[in-house]
Amino acid sequence: MSKVCIVTDSTADIPPHILEKLDVTIVPLKVHMGEDTYLDGQTITTSEFYKRLPQEAQLPSTSQPSPMDFVDAYKKLAEQHGPDVQIISVHLSAAMSGTYQSANLASSMLEDMDITVMDSKKASYALGHIIVKLDQAVKQGKSRDECVELVEKMIVSQQVYFIVDTLEYLQKGGRIGKASALLGTLLNVKPILSLDLDGEIYAFDKVRGSKRAVRRILELCEHYVKENGSVELAILHSDNHEKAEQFRQQLQALIGEDEEIIVSELGPVIGAHIGPGVLAVLMDQKH
Repeated sequence: MSKVCIVTDSTADIPPHILEKLDVTIVPLKVHMGEDTYLDGQTITTSEFYKRLPQEAQLPSTSQPSPMDFVDAYKKLAEQHGPDVQIISVHLSAAMSGTYQSANLASSMLEDMDITVMDSKKASYALGHIIVKLDQAVKQGKSRDECVELVEKMIVSQQVYFIVDTLEYLQKGGRIGKASALLGTLLNVKPILSLDLDGEIYAFDKVRGSKRAVRRILELCEHYVKENGSVELAILHSDNHEKAEQFRQQLQALIGEDEEIIVSELGPVIGAHIGPGVLAVLMDQKH
């Protein structure tokens, strides 16, 4: 049986203690801060990024990997596992980045290789959670087709809600998507943002004040748990450790102490486009 290998990009924001157990190739995006360029998660850490962010005169920018970055990654896997290797390459939402297109172009340049490139239509640990489950499936001996089917199911079954301190980063970075209608709304209105099935950000709801926004997300979580029974939850945040831990405790009471809730911090690339102070929840059925 051909070896199935997984490729993703650095925006998956998989916590280090989980990532070290995975057999996954990660192709990094780039972060540009002033005159400096960094490889996401490799030459700049998440903590270094958020420490430097307030000192920047201009908002940082990012750039996708080149097709050749993916060609190199795919060729390396073929060298390691033989020419019959089957590669599943799952990436950041194409609505937010050209990373998926770069991977697709690389795949077309390697016609003799078996490469399936997939748009996760997700970002950060919503993508990361798919990769974790995909790694489990590969290690369980699932076929390439079974693994692709799993990814397709998770893209649909996942639900993400998040609140931001400011829409400035999303606006200036060009990633605000369908939430642009919220610009210029009343002070202290907190939009609850989500991702639609095309992987684009939209405003799911809006409430007045951060505390009410968190309560509303908890209500949404409670409804999801009641509707789906056995679920998995994760918390995503950007330089917002204290509120993330408070939120985790509230969610833990919802699903029971025996269920692990992963806490993931948004890495430099996602952080550059959404800013500090983000609090998010990822909900998914158990696969």
